[in-house]
Amino acid sequence: MQLGYVIYYVKDVSETINFYEAAFSLKKKFLHESNEYGELDTGSTTLSFASLNMAKSNKIGFTDRALDFKSSDMEIGLVTTDVTAAHAHAIKAGAIEVNSPVTKPWGQTVSYVRDINGFLIEICSPIG
Repeated sequence: MQLGYVIYYVKDVSETINFYEAAFSLKKKFLHESNEYGELDTGSTTLSFASLNMAKSNKIGFTDRALDFKSSDMEIGLVTTDVTAAHAHAIKAGAIEVNSPVTKPWGQTVSYVRDINGFLIEICSPIG
């Protein structure tokens, strides 16, 4: 088994796809005309977004939530060789800074931002 995709449930799929294209230079892989589901090409694992309406219709049990900038249930990690530039680019495109880039004891550079939905994103250099 392998991880094929991660799905975040959002209010507006198209707006979220547009944000990720602008903030992280990711490319749209698919966006259904209904604006209920879309995907970004991120390599071997696809980053997907589905509408809150779709979650409700699938009886998954997700509910709309207020943005809570004090906690996160999970994060996605985007890997780049220039964390500082990627971090600055994301902020300019509307991401909200959580932590500016720092170098960890193992040599990896890491920063954190939130997307327009409040989801936590780690921008990091490769390990090793």
